[in-house]
Amino acid sequence: MIISQDNFRDEELLESKAALEKAGIEVKVASVSLNIAKGSRGAEVKPDITFSSINIKDFDAVIFVGGAGAIRYWDDPLAHKLVKDAINSNRIVGAICIGPVTLAKAGILAGKRATVFPSGIEQLKAAGAIYTAGKVEKDGNIITASGPDAAEAFGEEIAKALNK
Repeated sequence: MIISQDNFRDEELLESKAALEKAGIEVKVASVSLNIAKGSRGAEVKPDITFSSINIKDFDAVIFVGGAGAIRYWDDPLAHKLVKDAINSNRIVGAICIGPVTLAKAGILAGKRATVFPSGIEQLKAAGAIYTAGKVEKDGNIITASGPDAAEAFGEEIAKALNK
């Protein structure tokens, strides 16, 4: 699960992560630094690995957590490469809140059903995504969610996809 160093959305990390762990899935948290990352609601999380050290071969899924800080990944070439490598390796790619904008800008949402926090709707549509306004949307190996209210269901959907 990839979070921003500052202003990730607490529920989107913590509730999704809890749902994954409840399903028996090991979760690693990545950020740009190994320093304590701070959520917008006060959560403090020590990342397990740095974002730049992620090797897609070591993971079954890559998940972008939302919150205001998630904007840092929208135009990040490494984020785009990671997303494309994950899709090309038949991995699950997930994103919640404004995180799906990263997927859109990486070019993997064209013709795919997806959802996003309202502020990202136009960017998804501009990238050719089929915006559904759902809480959680799965299209192939891509799972998107609309925001904090969908965090637990998002984690459950990812767990279901991973445990097939």
